[in-house]
Amino acid sequence: MLITQPIGIFDSGYGGLTVMKEIVKKLPQYDYIYLGDNARAPYGNRSFETVYRYTLQCVEWFFQQGCPLVILACNTASAKALRTIQQNDLEKLNPQNRVLGVIRPTTEIIGSFTKSRKIGILATNGTVQSGSYLIEIEKFFPDITVYQEACPMWVPIVENNEHKQPGADYFVEKHVQHIMASGKGIDTLLLACTHYPLLREKILQFLPAGVTLVSQGEIVAASLDDYLQRHTELESRCSKNSGRVFYTTDSTEDFDNHASIFFGEPVRSNHVNLDGSIPVANHIY
Repeated sequence: MLITQPIGIFDSGYGGLTVMKEIVKKLPQYDYIYLGDNARAPYGNRSFETVYRYTLQCVEWFFQQGCPLVILACNTASAKALRTIQQNDLEKLNPQNRVLGVIRPTTEIIGSFTKSRKIGILATNGTVQSGSYLIEIEKFFPDITVYQEACPMWVPIVENNEHKQPGADYFVEKHVQHIMASGKGIDTLLLACTHYPLLREKILQFLPAGVTLVSQGEIVAASLDDYLQRHTELESRCSKNSGRVFYTTDSTEDFDNHASIFFGEPVRSNHVNLDGSIPVANHIY
C-alpha cells in the first residue's frame, strides 16, 4: 500500500511563507507542512557550516514527519546547505526523498526578463557572499552581467512590521540607488530573499521606469508544478487533502502574528523543539 504524506516547506523564519503562499495558490490540492526555525533565525549572517547543520536538522525533522519532498524556501539555506545535503546526506537519510531550493528555479528563467542582459540581485549578506546566484546564472545565461547588493536591514524592517512605515524609506532607497548606480543599464532586479516581496511597493517607488522587479514565489510555484509532473513516482507519494500545518521552533503566538502578514491569511502554528531528539509531530488534515 502506498503511503502518501505532505510536502515540507522550510525557512529560517517567516519569509518562506511568501513562497508557500504562491505554491498553495498554484497547487492547492496537496498537503503542506511549514517549519520556521525562528528560534535560530536569522540565518543570513551565519557561517556555511552553521546554516548547513541547522538546515540538515530541519530536513531530518521533515523526513520524520514522512515528507517525501522538502522545499528550502529560504535563499540562505538554498545557497549554503542545499548542494551538500543533496550530494552527501540524501543517500543516507532517504534516497527516495528529494530536497529542492529556490535559487535554481529562479536562475533558470531569469534571462527571459532582461533585454539589456544586466540584472541586479537584492539579497542578504549570506546569499551575496555565497556567490550562488552568480554561479547559477553563469550556467544558464553566460551573457548576463550580474550585480549584487546586500541589504542587511531589510529583513529586520519586515519582521518588525515596519515595511510600510516612512522609516523604511531610507534603507530601501539607499540600496536601490546603490545597485542601480553600480550597474549602469540594469533593467531587471531580483528579490533574492523571501522577505523582500513585502517591501515591493517601497522598492518600486525608487526604481527608475522600465526596470522589472522579479519575486521568486510565482517562479518557484510554477517550477514545482513542472517538477511534480515530470517526477510522477514522487508526486504519487504526496498526499492531497488540501491540508496546511504550521510549526515554529519559537513562540507560536509571535509566529502567528507575523506569519499572517507573510501568508496573507490567519495562521495557527504548533511549537516544535529541535534540540536533542527530534520528535515526530502529530499533524491532522
